[in-house]
Formats: sequence, structure tokens, C-alpha cells
Amino acid sequence: MTKHLSELELMALMQPGTDLIIPIANGEPHLLLDLLEANYEQLDHVIVHQMLALRERAYIRGEMKGHLSHTSYFLSGATRNAFRSGVVDLVPNVFNEVPRLLRETLRRPVVMAVASLPDEHGYFSLGTQADYVSEFIGKVPFILEVNRYMPRTFGKNQVHMSQIEGYVEHDAFLAEEKCPVSNEKDKKIASYITSQIQNGDTLQVGIGAVPNAVMSMLRDHRDLGIHTEMLTDGIVDLVASGAVTGMNKCTHQGKIVTTFAYGTQRLYEFLHNNPSVEFLPVSMVNDPYEIAKEDNIVSINATTEVDLYGQCASETIAGNYYSSTGGQADFARAVQLSKNGKGFICMYSTLKNDTMSRIKLNLTPGSVVTTSKNEVDCIVTEYGIAKLHGKSLRERAEALIAIAHPKFRDELRSEAMAAGILPTQGGHLATEMVERS
Repeated sequence: MTKHLSELELMALMQPGTDLIIPIANGEPHLLLDLLEANYEQLDHVIVHQMLALRERAYIRGEMKGHLSHTSYFLSGATRNAFRSGVVDLVPNVFNEVPRLLRETLRRPVVMAVASLPDEHGYFSLGTQADYVSEFIGKVPFILEVNRYMPRTFGKNQVHMSQIEGYVEHDAFLAEEKCPVSNEKDKKIASYITSQIQNGDTLQVGIGAVPNAVMSMLRDHRDLGIHTEMLTDGIVDLVASGAVTGMNKCTHQGKIVTTFAYGTQRLYEFLHNNPSVEFLPVSMVNDPYEIAKEDNIVSINATTEVDLYGQCASETIAGNYYSSTGGQADFARAVQLSKNGKGFICMYSTLKNDTMSRIKLNLTPGSVVTTSKNEVDCIVTEYGIAKLHGKSLRERAEALIAIAHPKFRDELRSEAMAAGILPTQGGHLATEMVERS
């Protein structure tokens, strides 16, 4: 019989070799994890599997080896140092395939997640989450941490009382992520992107200064749709302005589709009991073929550096791992499959006070390609948009040099010629194209 779990009952559910699946961000059950850590010596090779952990913990630091450990699928501030120290494993993945990856590789899966209060019918909501855990509802044991501050949301993230092993209660305000203030570079990049967005387009946008600037510039648009892996505060403003209705969408018409939400309390209040927002498993939201059913999908993501072939290194910084692939590759593929799809990958043209170019002949050694040259659509800097899809290597190099910082263009052109990407006899033509841009 489903009931409130005592500490002893919780520990009894942790069999040797249990694989604990924990949701992203605010789906992380702090009390349940506290209890496991407090009793870690009773655990035998229990592994936590999670993307984007919120809190650095003793087991993440490797202090409970042989009892409780962590495997990451997307690094965060809580796990980066532990990964670099060799005590956290990082599993490569594209976001839409994480549920299948977990199904195929885990031996004894158990989900632990935060949920809203149950409704009168006995259904809990996973609130800000569907992500990869909703795929397992009714298929593996669920242990819930019920939090009255978790918004009740709708979609395929409902768990019935009969589908859980038990629950604990822990009321705590959700973690908030405030978007950085957009500077002039962010606004310039955003202006190039918004000039390409039409009324009725469907958007995928993430968190950050550029996406925030984009959304602030779209408030006079109409009938925009939202199909995005991560829902942020900027969407609230677009809905309030009347810009988002979703009425031109080909799927889930009139609905905002997402797989998880992370932002401020204002976002969480917007989500509570809001039937216009559908939380669906990431295997649906990020499936390139599902996304491509939407005509006029516009994807906006970020990268750290690009080479002259168009390869984007979005999960490493200076050749060191920082995050993981996430959904960028999913949406990059989707816009190529969609009718009138557009994909924008953004970055500043330089770093370190304009002393280094982010556009390079070759990526920094140790960098990992997130979006391949074959699937990148457009690269955007504060100097413009480089349309790469369908272009030759020569055309790509010319387009990317044209949006590099002016102080690096001659150097990049010389390197491209030496590498055989640009013809040595065509130098005058290439220079003319850059100057006109």
C-alpha cells in the first residue's frame, strides 16, 4: 500500500546496485538525497544518474565511494570539479536519446523526483519537469518528494498514487535562475536573429543574455508558437504581450510545449495550473522528426567557438569539458528536416577583451564538436549572420570571416588560404566580400 515513507522504509528500497534516476534542476529531491547521504554506509554501489545537478554533495565529490556515487549526463557547477578530479563519470548523449540510453544501460532503475501535492484524483505532477524521468512513469519504481511549492503542471508528467513506492514531504522554495542583463553585443546579435523571425513562427529558445534579448524584441510579433526543451522567464513576457498564441502550429496547436522549466518564481507562478503549457518527455520534445513536423521552426542556441568548416564546440571551453551536448544537436538536425526551418547558433566574435577570435581555422585542441558542419545552419556574431547550410567550404570560410572581429579577418583569410580552404589566387575577391559585409 502506498504511504508516507519513513527513513528506514526508504533505505529498505535501496537494493545493492540500484540505479537512481534523478530529474534535472528543480526535480532534484533534496530531502531524499540528504537521507541517503546520512545513511550512505547502508548502501551498496548505488549510482545516481542525473543531468544538471543543482547541489554539490559529498557523494558527488567521491566521498562515499562504493556506497553512493554520481554519473552525469550534463555537467553543472555542482559536478564540474568532481568530473575533472575523476570521481564523476560523464556519459556522452544527445538529449532526446537519454531515456532510451537509461533504459538500455541501467540494471535496477528507480526514479526519485520532486512532485506537487496530489490532486483530488490521487495524481501528483512532476511540476517543472518531464525531461527523461516521465518516460519511466508506470514502468519502474517511483519515490516522490512532495513539495507544496512545486507548481502543478500538465502533460505527460502525471504520476498516480498507485504508481509510486511512497513519498516524503519537504516544502522548500524552488531554485531560481535569473537571466543575465543583455549588453549591447547581445542586443546586436539578437537584432540579427529577430529580423529573420516572422509572425506565426515556432521558437526554441534557451536561457542566456542573447535569447533573453531576442524575446524582448518579439513582443510586437503575433501568433508565435513555442516548442522548446527549456522554458524560461522570457516566455512569460511574450505570452503577456499577446505575441505567443501557438495558433499557427502544426502540432499541439495553441499549446506551449516543453520538457522542463527553469527560471524565477515568476515563471513558476505562471506554470501553476496553466493548461496552455504541456510538459512532454524529452524523447518527444527533442526528437528531430517530431520537431520537424512544425513548419517554420526557429532554433536559437549558443556556442563557444566555431572553425572555418562550421563545426561548433558548444560543450567545452578552451578544450576543457564544461557541460555536454544537451539539445543543440537535436534542434540543429530538426531545422534541416523542417519546412522553412531556421537554426541560429550565437556567440561573441572574440573573448578575453578582443585578444582571441572565437572563429578559428581549427578548433582549440581538446575541444569537442557538438554541432557538426553538416547540420549547422547559421552562425551569428555581433557582426552579422553567416549562412552555412548548403554552402561549399570556400563559401563557408568567406561567410565566417565576414562575421569575425575585423582585427582577425586578414589572419583568418591567410590561414584559410594556407590550409587550401580559400584559393590563393582568389584573395582579392574574398577581401572584397568581407569589406562589403
